[in-house]
Amino acid sequence: MHLKPLQQLIKGQSLEALAPLLEERYLDSIRHGDFSNWRARLSRLPKLAASSIELGNTVRFGDIAGCDATAQLALSEQLREFIPWRKGPFEVCGITLDSEWKSDLKWDRLNHRIAPLKGNTVLDVGSGNGYYGFRMLEAGARLVIGIDSHIAYVAQFWALKHFVPELPVFVLPVALENLPLPLEAFDTVFSMGVLYHCRSPIDHLLQLKQCLNPGGQLILETLFVDGAEGYCLTPEAKYARMSNVWFVPSIATVLNWLQRCGFVDTEIIDESTTTTDEQRTTEWMPYESLQDALDPQDSNKTIENLPAPRRVAITASRP
Repeated sequence: MHLKPLQQLIKGQSLEALAPLLEERYLDSIRHGDFSNWRARLSRLPKLAASSIELGNTVRFGDIAGCDATAQLALSEQLREFIPWRKGPFEVCGITLDSEWKSDLKWDRLNHRIAPLKGNTVLDVGSGNGYYGFRMLEAGARLVIGIDSHIAYVAQFWALKHFVPELPVFVLPVALENLPLPLEAFDTVFSMGVLYHCRSPIDHLLQLKQCLNPGGQLILETLFVDGAEGYCLTPEAKYARMSNVWFVPSIATVLNWLQRCGFVDTEIIDESTTTTDEQRTTEWMPYESLQDALDPQDSNKTIENLPAPRRVAITASRP
């Protein structure tokens, strides 16, 4: 993980408050998530650099000098050590990493409905392996910082970043609550697929607000269920096989939460039903996926007899 470029980019700016999280002693202090073993795997990646970069629906790093058939096979085996690949798709040296989520579909639903990212400093909370961060660069962002406490996904990002070290996108092994808040340093903040995993969604929204510059935009994407303002599904144990889902609110409830947290100019920009075309088992994510989480007799319900996953994306601004 080469963080010196990020240290240079934030020097003398409000983002310099992140500097302690970029120091080697902080990284060495991380004991969860098998971090030391992931870093060892990253250190064994071949010293190759991509001479062509495509930040489209499939994020491609190609034309890698020295990546012949033998090297490609060896690299494929190394990248398989990072399975499961949840977000994507990516292509590295001709190797297609067919992820569980066709994340390009979500990006296409949002990209033209949000405020322009050109020249912006962007925070992606719960960024996973950084797929959306690369797409944010494509949309013109000046700098993208992702944060995720799931170490395996952070390691995936750094495996990809290894081939494109010059791109101004980074993912840090940090949780939102561990940032030095208030930051007030980002023009745009994304929180996609995170809110329903939070034990305190109100605290999550307040923390997101503290990351934004005045006038900055939040893009909030979350699961939702039908219901009036104030209604929120609280699963008894699991939701769609996920044990870490605490609250699935109605859209009216999410809008109320945003208003109570002081956001303004809220707008619903997308509603969608998750399908087994968008989220599915693949060679690069060979475990259970959405099809295993739905009632085999009724795809409108989960196997727990709860409403099947639907998602809403909402924009809001900090005054």
